[in-house]
Amino acid sequence: MKFPGLRKIKHYFPVSQPKPQLPSFEVRPELDTYIVGLDQTIVDVVASVSDDFLAKHNIPKGLSNLVGHEKANRIYHELVVEQAISDHFAGGTIGNTIHNYSVLADDKSVLLGVMSANIALGSPAYHYVCHTSSKVDMNRLQGVAGDIGRGITMITPDGERTFVIDPSDMDQLAPDYIPTDIIAAAAAFVVSAYPLRATGQPIQQAMLKALADANAHQVPVVMSLGTRHLVEENREQILQTVNRYVNVLAMNELEAEALTGFTDPLLAAEAALEFTDMVLITAGADGLYLCGYTDEPIKRESSNPIKSATLADFNRYEFSRPMLRKDCRQPLKVYSHIDPYLGGPERIKNTNGAGDGALAAILHDMAANHYHKQVQPLSSKHEQAYLAYSSFAQLCKYANRVSYEILVQNAPRLSKGLPEREDSLEEAYWER
Repeated sequence: MKFPGLRKIKHYFPVSQPKPQLPSFEVRPELDTYIVGLDQTIVDVVASVSDDFLAKHNIPKGLSNLVGHEKANRIYHELVVEQAISDHFAGGTIGNTIHNYSVLADDKSVLLGVMSANIALGSPAYHYVCHTSSKVDMNRLQGVAGDIGRGITMITPDGERTFVIDPSDMDQLAPDYIPTDIIAAAAAFVVSAYPLRATGQPIQQAMLKALADANAHQVPVVMSLGTRHLVEENREQILQTVNRYVNVLAMNELEAEALTGFTDPLLAAEAALEFTDMVLITAGADGLYLCGYTDEPIKRESSNPIKSATLADFNRYEFSRPMLRKDCRQPLKVYSHIDPYLGGPERIKNTNGAGDGALAAILHDMAANHYHKQVQPLSSKHEQAYLAYSSFAQLCKYANRVSYEILVQNAPRLSKGLPEREDSLEEAYWER
């Protein structure tokens, strides 16, 4: 595993130990460090169309439209004939996240969901596999007779985006395809709130089984909220699920407002910490916030400038490392904030997936902590039951950097890892 961020010599992982077994693309629970994600597998298609095209297919402009499989097929094939499609992207917020994790960590992850049993050239399943890291283990996917989901983004000449969603068989994941042994040995289990709205579909029960398995084996559970509209429609169900199962909650400022009622990210995070252990809030041009708990006796004061907003001196202890609230003798809420990396890109090419990139960075650090604890159990880094290897402040830096990398490219997924040395950092940083 690649280790996240700057590290000191005493914390290097042992690399001289012999490795008697050949590398395996399939996850081996007894040997590997990995994360597990459950997702509605879907492909995003981007196409340029005219207003007449929307009218012809009776698609309301500027809205997200759920359509039947046959109608979606007709629209898609017409777009192919007209050569209107500019891009295919493997989608899904959790699919994006675990792909990014595997790129950052250069290590394995496991995807749970469905996949077409017979993959044809040019099909949604074909594009999904082509755009997913080879280090994502897809051997546990459930084969289905139909297609995975497809989301078609149609852009008219005025720049307006209209969405056609074809769920196909993406919600058919059955609880029998949740591998308890794989989840039990994972460094983290990550899921989004989207399956909670799939009422009556197998994936909802599959998700609940996976959450219960993770809790039973003390595997940290991470949840991404999805969209503001989803949170507004399913708020009570989401709150119940988070309160019962979730340790880390990731969202943007709009989703945070829908969940907590607070427009201010700090107040929203403070409210969310009443029912979970750590909160990541991405706030666009305002940067991102990472908030959670540490134990009062081992808190560490920041040497960064102290900030005040709706909470006074809120980042004072951001050099502390995050812990689960139940593992703290005297739980202390800790808040950290960082402005956009380098002030943000001069030109943002894509906002889709930036939050997934930030979450992947957090998961990478959590997995690094899990791995280091296995190979160096007596290290001072594990005198307490920490949730991550780095401090809140360092986690913010790493998440912010990965998010920037998504913003300056067209695709919602990383195509390569971060550079070993950053040109934007002074040379003294690398000589430490």
